[in-house]
Parts: sequence; structure tokens; C-alpha cells
Amino acid sequence: MEQTTTAPWQEEAIPAPASAHTQTHTRSESSASSETACSTNEKRHSSTSTSSIVKEKGHRHTCSTASSTDLEAQLSEVDDFSQKRFGFIRYTALNVYRRLFSLAFIGNAIGFIVLMARGAAPLDLVNASAINLAVCGLCRHPLVVNMLFLTFGAVPRSAPMRLRRLACKIFHLGGVHSGTGVASCVWYIGFAGVYTYNFTPSPLATAALVLIWIVLAFLLAIIIVAHPAFRAKCHDYFELTHRFSNWLILALFWALLFLLGSQQPSLAGFLLHLPAFWILILLTLATIHPWLLLRRVPVVAEPLSPHAVRLHFAHTSVRFGQGISVARHPLADWHSFASFTDQFDAPATRFSCLVSRAGDWTRAAIASPPAHLWTRGVPTYGFGYVFRMFERIVVVTTGSGIGPCLSFIEDARRPAMRVVWQARSPLETYGQRTLDLVRRMDAEPVIIDSKVSGRVDMLPVVLRLYKDFGADAVCVISNAKMTKSLVYSLETRGIAAYGPIFDS
Repeated sequence: MEQTTTAPWQEEAIPAPASAHTQTHTRSESSASSETACSTNEKRHSSTSTSSIVKEKGHRHTCSTASSTDLEAQLSEVDDFSQKRFGFIRYTALNVYRRLFSLAFIGNAIGFIVLMARGAAPLDLVNASAINLAVCGLCRHPLVVNMLFLTFGAVPRSAPMRLRRLACKIFHLGGVHSGTGVASCVWYIGFAGVYTYNFTPSPLATAALVLIWIVLAFLLAIIIVAHPAFRAKCHDYFELTHRFSNWLILALFWALLFLLGSQQPSLAGFLLHLPAFWILILLTLATIHPWLLLRRVPVVAEPLSPHAVRLHFAHTSVRFGQGISVARHPLADWHSFASFTDQFDAPATRFSCLVSRAGDWTRAAIASPPAHLWTRGVPTYGFGYVFRMFERIVVVTTGSGIGPCLSFIEDARRPAMRVVWQARSPLETYGQRTLDLVRRMDAEPVIIDSKVSGRVDMLPVVLRLYKDFGADAVCVISNAKMTKSLVYSLETRGIAAYGPIFDS
């Protein structure tokens, strides 16, 4: 990709829309005149329920921060929502992800028990395991994911709210992925047990028996490392085990089917009439496809601060709500990032990803910005796409979570929105150009500088905006703990609230 001698972000920042307005607040000992000014500004913006808090270039205004007592009073003032019955159970133990997992697993478990009680043939168990493996694998294929998001995201805004609320839960699809994955292992354990029990020694049968138990070991390894606790602490090991065990299982399963078929009168007849054979072909093609699109692409890095960098790409185009996976090495350490258009402030490239310091990979990307990265597959729709079915939403985010939110700016059918963004020194960390893009989503965003005000309880702010704006739903993109807490607090109040989960 040809690069100009002057990077687009070295030019003057695109001015914010004329209606944009942001107040500045800093935490310090405030003078009487400053307090008066704050009071005046608060009255002026009473229609938006809360004022924006951000440090602007060359301008600093002083207001005292609210005490914990004030915050409690504020919450009680706006929190007149009735708590939903059984909300704790419904949005924790019985959330949509767990319900999908349970449906997939329990349905299989019932079938497994019935079939085993009747005396299942080994090949019946192999076929059932293969079917579940196919569903498990296809749930993660980019083309299937895109098709599902486009289908569920096509629900019109005129549809009943209940239908739209359910359609928005498509990003909980991981429950089907994990449920069928565990179920496939249960079916395979049954197959291994039945084959071992009926084992008749011979060179081919012994080789098949060894392969059967090796495949089972890899299946168990995939399930163990996928546990959320292990995945969170040892993500790199999870990724490598998941990927290479999957490849080895496919290779060993091919060998196993040929060994089993070699013990039959006709190998070709055995394979052609075995559903697991055709399913294995489908799984092999689905596994290979994204890697056929593996390519090393140029990256234009825009350093924002010691804590963030914006990576610009031009190798393909992305649409609203899509993200890409990138890596420094093609076989390890892949990371997925939401993307947003460059058309408004960096037209020399096509889209960007905002990377904030959150781990070894992101720390390295900030300290030593890459000139090239590996990508694979196609851009994939994610969590944010489903919000097109709402008329008015409140977007709540912290830190670099603003990156995925910025994808809204290019969608002609995006809902009207209010934005609440809490970050430490947002101007210094993410730059004026990022703030200008935020104002394209909301001309008067609520931007909270946590370095100035300390961490602010977001719930009262969100509840007030939700009521005053007449919003249909709330979109939360933050760290896992805050996202889970805020979404739960809103859902138990009957508010349609959504946030990415660990297996989105």
C-alpha cells in the first residue's frame, strides 16, 4: 500500500459538528465563582439530564465532585423501576447463554441415555458425535456467523419489542457452540466405551482402538482449556490447544474412519453410507476455508498515547458492526478487534481498530507499532450489529471500548443515540480526533474523565439518560466485570440491556 509523506492524522483534526458541546470539569478545590458557573451550566443542560465531563485542550474548568451520599440520592431519585420477579435467577443461572447450552446438551443427553439403554451400535454413536461436532464448529465459522447476524439483525423496528429483545441475543450463540461441543464428547465417550467392550484383537482393530482413545484425549483437552477460568488466565494456551487439537482430531478422525472401513467388506461402500464421513468432509472444508484467506497486510499505525494506538487498514472494506482477527505470527496469538470506518478523518485508508493497553499483545502493539499484521477469514459481524433494530439507544462504554462503539458512525440506519464514555484522561489517551468521532454519534456525549472525578457509578447516569431520552435499549461495552454488573442491574429493572459476554 502506498503511503503519503504526511499521515492523515498529522493534519488538522476534522471539526466536530456544529451542535457539539462538551463541558470541562476537573477535580480540585473549587472557588465560589467556579461553583456558580457549574450551577449555571447544570441548569442550562438540564434537558440532557447530565453534563459532559472532559478535559479539553487549553481549557480547564473547575467543579466539585459529588459525594457518595449525593450519588445515593441521585440513584434513588431516578431509580423508580420495578424489579422483575425472579430477575436474579433469570439473568444469572438462567441467562440466554446457559439456556442455549442446556437445550443443546440436555437434548443430546436424553438421546444418549435412550440409545445406550436400547444397545447402541458403535457407528450410531460416531454419527451422533460427528453431527454435534459439525454444529459446534459451524457456529464459529465466519460465514455462518455473518449469515446469522444478518438474519436476526433484519428484524424490523416495527416488530414487537419482545421479538427484538430476543433477536438481539444472537451473540449468545456461544451457548450452542459449547453445548454441542460437550455433547459431542459425551457421544464419543459412549463410542469409545462400546468399541472397547466389544473389542476383538487384530492389527487393524488394535490400531483403531489406539486412535479412538487418542482422539478422546484431545477432545477432553479442548473442553478443559475452554473453561472460562482457564481461558481468562491462560488465553494463549487456550488458543493453541483449541486450534491444534482441532486440527489433530480431524486428521486422526480421517485415519480412524479408514481403519474402521478397512475391516468391512467394502471400504467405499462403508464410507459412502456413513453420515460421519460426509460430516467430516464438511468440517474439513470449514476448517480450511478461513486459512485459505490468510494474508499479511500493511498496517498504518497512529500512536495516540503511551496507552493506545489506532491501527489503520486498507486491504479490504468492512461494514458496520464487523471486526477482524489479526496476529503478528500466522499460527499463534490471534486477537479480534471491532472496526470502524476511516472515511471521516483518514480517507487514505479504509478502516481502523483502536488498541488499548490490556495485555502482552496490546502492550507490544503500542510500544512497537506493527507495519504489517496477518489476517485470516473475512470480516465478521459482532455484538453491535443487532442494535440496528432499535430506534433509540444509550451507548455506555469505558476506555478503549469506545472503539467498537465508533462503528455506529458509518451506518445510515443507525438508531438515535446518547453516549456515556468513562475513561482516564480521554483527550490525552485517545486524542481529539477520537473525541470528534464520538460526537458524530452523539453531539453532546457524556464523557467522564476518571482521572479528574474518580470512577463514577454509571448506573444513575444511565438510568437518567434512558428515561430522558426515551431509549429502547442500552448497549454496554466495558471490561467483563463492569459489563456484567451494569447489564444485570438494567435487565433486572426490565430494561433491554446488552453487553458482550466471554464467549460472544
